[in-house]
Amino acid sequence: MTPIAEVEGRRIALSNLEKVLYPATGTTKGEVLHYCATSAGALLSHLANRPVSFLRYPDGPAGQLFFTKNPPPGTPSWVRRATVPRSAEQSAEQVLVEDLATLMWAANLVVEFHTPQWQVDSPARADRIVFDLDPGEPATVVECCAAALWLRERLTVDGLNAYAKTSGSKGLHLLVPLEPTPSREVSAYAKSLAVEAEAELPHLVVHRMARALRPGKVFVDHSQNSAAKTTAAPYTLRARTEPTVSAPVSWEEVGNCAAPEDLVFRIGDIAGRLARYGDLLGPLINLNRAGRLP
Repeated sequence: MTPIAEVEGRRIALSNLEKVLYPATGTTKGEVLHYCATSAGALLSHLANRPVSFLRYPDGPAGQLFFTKNPPPGTPSWVRRATVPRSAEQSAEQVLVEDLATLMWAANLVVEFHTPQWQVDSPARADRIVFDLDPGEPATVVECCAAALWLRERLTVDGLNAYAKTSGSKGLHLLVPLEPTPSREVSAYAKSLAVEAEAELPHLVVHRMARALRPGKVFVDHSQNSAAKTTAAPYTLRARTEPTVSAPVSWEEVGNCAAPEDLVFRIGDIAGRLARYGDLLGPLINLNRAGRLP
């Protein structure tokens, strides 16, 4: 019989809790749900008021993966939805994950959480800039850290504060809190910095996606600032070989990174990091830290 959990007055069927989702570590679906429940405070704060897209992997990372922006079939009536633009002519509903009950319902589907850089009441007006630093082999997150330090210093010149998190895969994400600004302007600014980074660090950085350019370098992906694009949310679990998390990191950790394993964090690491550091990305939701695009 599928166990029924009552969460904040909502009855949620939690299925296949003993199912192993990550064979490399033996991590079960029950452990994934436990991670989401115990990290809910931090995770929900970064999902709040943003339409959520799901990368679903119900049979684990080795099984079928599929991305959806639409509310999944069977979405309970009590799950909040919002109508958001998909194009100049079309709009559609997406889920908002803003309470523990909705978070646990979504986690039971086995998902990565992805969000745009804008909030639901201000579509296409970004309140953050994102740079996705993606290493081309044999480069690793170590090289991403070097690029991140340059970008942080350059952003500081423009009066902007940058914060870092692991992608939960091979790279690093930089996030910059911003006064709400049209996404097209943010995209143009982010691209200009990626181009500048390549000019200043030609041995390290590329700003174009062409794979032929990327071996041994860091691709500074600025494209996720487009209003139509999304990025893996802070604290989301990733569909990778091991249960890695897109985890906030301090600039000290970025500066001290000497090997890829220095910035790999799994679900078992996050509670201790939150207890030690608090939410290192808390400034992203602090309006006093938001900068203005130059």
